[in-house]
Amino acid sequence: RLVYLQVVDRKVYSAKAGKSYERVNPMLAKRGAIDDCNGEVIVKSVISKTMMVDKYHLREPRTICRGIACRDLMRTPEWYQWDEKTRARKIKARSRKLLQLNKGQEWYINEHLNYACKVLARPLGMTPEKLKELIAIDAKPYDKAIVKNLDPELAYRLKELIAEKHIKGFRFDETMKRSYNSANMLTHTIGITGKLKNDLVEKGRSGIEYAYDEYLAGKNGYRKEMRDRSGEVMPAYHGSILPPINGDNVELTIDMGIQAIVEEQLDYLVREYNPVRATIIVMNPQNGDILGIASRPHFNLEKRKNVVKNGFNYALQGEYEPGSTFKVVSVSAALNEGIKGYNDRVFCHNGYYREGKVRVRDDHPKGYLKVWQILQKSNNIGTYMLAKQLGYKRYMRYVKAFGFGSKAGVGVGSEGAGLVRHNGNMPDFATMTYGYALRVTPMQIANLYCTIANGGKLMRPRIVKRIDNYLGETVEEFPPKVIRRVLSERAARNVRRALETVVQKGGTATRADIEGYTEGGKTGTAEKWDNKLKHYSKTKRVVSFVGMLPIKHPQFVCLVLVDEPRIKKDYRFYGGTVAAPVWRETMKKIAAYRNLTPTEEVKPQIGMIK
Repeated sequence: RLVYLQVVDRKVYSAKAGKSYERVNPMLAKRGAIDDCNGEVIVKSVISKTMMVDKYHLREPRTICRGIACRDLMRTPEWYQWDEKTRARKIKARSRKLLQLNKGQEWYINEHLNYACKVLARPLGMTPEKLKELIAIDAKPYDKAIVKNLDPELAYRLKELIAEKHIKGFRFDETMKRSYNSANMLTHTIGITGKLKNDLVEKGRSGIEYAYDEYLAGKNGYRKEMRDRSGEVMPAYHGSILPPINGDNVELTIDMGIQAIVEEQLDYLVREYNPVRATIIVMNPQNGDILGIASRPHFNLEKRKNVVKNGFNYALQGEYEPGSTFKVVSVSAALNEGIKGYNDRVFCHNGYYREGKVRVRDDHPKGYLKVWQILQKSNNIGTYMLAKQLGYKRYMRYVKAFGFGSKAGVGVGSEGAGLVRHNGNMPDFATMTYGYALRVTPMQIANLYCTIANGGKLMRPRIVKRIDNYLGETVEEFPPKVIRRVLSERAARNVRRALETVVQKGGTATRADIEGYTEGGKTGTAEKWDNKLKHYSKTKRVVSFVGMLPIKHPQFVCLVLVDEPRIKKDYRFYGGTVAAPVWRETMKKIAAYRNLTPTEEVKPQIGMIK
């Protein structure tokens, strides 16, 4: 039997025996960084240390006896006269004598534990009693994390102290944690990471972290080593090493300078109006790049308080009835089809129109309006008249062509598709033309106005530019993508001319006018449906303004959307009174940040030197 075990099955049993002494230490890959379009780091991974206790070694007298011996010898005057070799020899001899005393396992455990806690507690900023309580020597599991997220420099000093004092049973495992440039910015877009139970690797749980986890994660390596019974590494054993491969870096289209402005204006909006939800989206209409995007409520990426409650990304997931911002669909389609010209007149029935089951009203009755005036005055009946001339089927084709009823395709987290009912119901058709009887997302509305701003091309909204590996080599690029052409250049240009009049005298958004620039946009004020009362509320509203700057060759499209402003003001809540002023301040700061050339002369103020 002995020959069989040592000769025939030698490799099998040798491998089994070796496993009890062999330890595989993971070498963690560094998770990739997330950068903005200017190369500014938004998120990165930093090394942190976790102080671990190995209770198996803390309960082994042969292992811990050297620590007790070191403690005893340090109390003698001769200790400071000995060199390192002499100290090591003396400690070894003293530990043998202590073992020969046979004082019982509990004595050795308690003596060493008290000594270790006294040495390590102060650098860790706690009392020896507290450290001893954390270790809980009699409890399971045998491997336990004592202090997480230790600074690597502190961990290095503690490791040296442990070696110097011959303390056993403690080690420092390397971990990675995400570090944020600003933990309160771009929270929904960036998303969070987390670890599963007994898992060393952080994985993306939402946002960019989840959508691009396969690129960001990297691949962990390992280092094998052999330890003796005392837990010491055997230097003669050369274990195998597999080095880790760091994750790829993701570059966004986001400009953190613009993002900071967006966050600042949203915070102001929340303080001023205390809405249920709110969002601001800033895009480059020429290529579909999202330059800034944020929603409220949100959360802190590090503290993660209320992350489940506030994790709803209103900019991409929120669905609402848009109201008057949707009127550009009718005007755009009519101009594109040649049904009406820019200056052609439309009869608006003096505020009330009835045909069969169709009822359309206007708060401000009008007779004849030119096509551009329909947008300027935000006239419901004029909007419906244009759509009626288009016809139901043709109008619905434009609604679909502008991207409504399907996801915008940002590709980050879950995204709403909205709801467009193609049921042939004429009352629904009438109310849809001025922004009711359908549901849209804020991103869909922002992209609609990008289509008008860039000359009629529906772009896929883009938030990720490219992915580079840790060597700086491009792994994958995501170029701008045109989904389809919806409008002709001429039709889009005429719609922009009409939108310019909205912010001028006589329009609904004079508070959006920025001195020195020509801009255009559209207000939206939609009453919210009350499920309890089964009708539209007269007090709860979704108000918005979406515009572009400069109007002739737009470089920016910005949407400001406020769901149910609740703080009472001296005026009723409308898109022109709540959202438009916030839009103006947002775009004014972005224009200054990007050093945008003024497009109109600034009128000199009284007292200004000419």
